[in-house]
Amino acid sequence: MSADTGVCCALAVDSRLSAFSRRMFLVVEMVDTVRIPPWNFHRQLNEAVAEELNKKLANKVVYNVGLCICLYDITKLEDSYIFPGDGASHTKVHFRYVVFHPFLDEILVGKIKYCSQEGVYVTLGFFDDILIPPESLQQPAKFDEAEQVWVWEYETDEGTHDLYMDQGEEIRFRVVDELFLDTSPTGPTTDPEPPANSSTAPTAATDDSAQKKEAPYTLMASISEPGLGLLSWWSS
Repeated sequence: MSADTGVCCALAVDSRLSAFSRRMFLVVEMVDTVRIPPWNFHRQLNEAVAEELNKKLANKVVYNVGLCICLYDITKLEDSYIFPGDGASHTKVHFRYVVFHPFLDEILVGKIKYCSQEGVYVTLGFFDDILIPPESLQQPAKFDEAEQVWVWEYETDEGTHDLYMDQGEEIRFRVVDELFLDTSPTGPTTDPEPPANSSTAPTAATDDSAQKKEAPYTLMASISEPGLGLLSWWSS
């Protein structure tokens, strides 16, 4: 499962991260107004709010915060209001949420998802947008077009050995950079209309690259150090 391509931005996020942090996960303080529909009024407010927060945030990226995993706890519920024309209640909620946001230079272990000319793509199982570019691989490296894998040309006194970075192999890497992209809707574009007598036929299908969704949160990684790379390289 990869991160949802939507970025949640309508949240007040405290810039001070909680003291609680375990490796690649953090607990972040947030504030949001939660809408509870009338058919959930019979439930405890805390339970209804927790469910709505997880529906809204779980597996979503909050810009400059990270990938939301699950609700940690609710710290404060303010007064609830019902507005004219809307039978639901609206409650301002202060809460803490577990997010995936590794720090720079943190070393993680994942699996190779696939390779391309752009580099080696790595997955953690719940997060797929990790890229090791060619210049950050063990050097010298080459891309095998036939096998569609990167190869470390490991030099020894006996000659050069090709060490293949196959799909599914466990790999240890260092986080060196992060890229957040605001993919919130921006509204329709206003392209000029063609002349009424134009004989140009409309395009039947758009380019695949234009349809491809861009990742809202990407980690850039490196394995260009001793001990980094496939675990099998260093197991013996």
